[in-house]
Amino acid sequence: MTAAWIEIGRIEDVPQRGARRVRMSGVPVAVFRTVDDEIFALVDRCPHRGGPLSEGIVSDRSVTCPLHNWMIDLASGRACEPDVGCAPTVPVRVVEGRILLALEGTGACGEAA
Repeated sequence: MTAAWIEIGRIEDVPQRGARRVRMSGVPVAVFRTVDDEIFALVDRCPHRGGPLSEGIVSDRSVTCPLHNWMIDLASGRACEPDVGCAPTVPVRVVEGRILLALEGTGACGEAA
């Protein structure tokens, strides 16, 4: 079965080293843009205490939770050591500057369902 994709905006709609928050099927999703214009998407909830990752600081390919400074890898959703846990990833693709998210297929710890 082929995944359905939904356009949520253009790369320019997400600030470099920042995030934009969207809702998919009632689930808050944080869409991140790195300084190199890579785009990642995670469920907008830190695995530690549920903090809003979309309000965190993006550095390289990770985001720091604004509540307790946990660092989360944007590609896998995994907490960086020594912390443990993960934020589910959301499949994302960029086509001609447009950001598309998969309507289904949120992964657990970086593995698409």
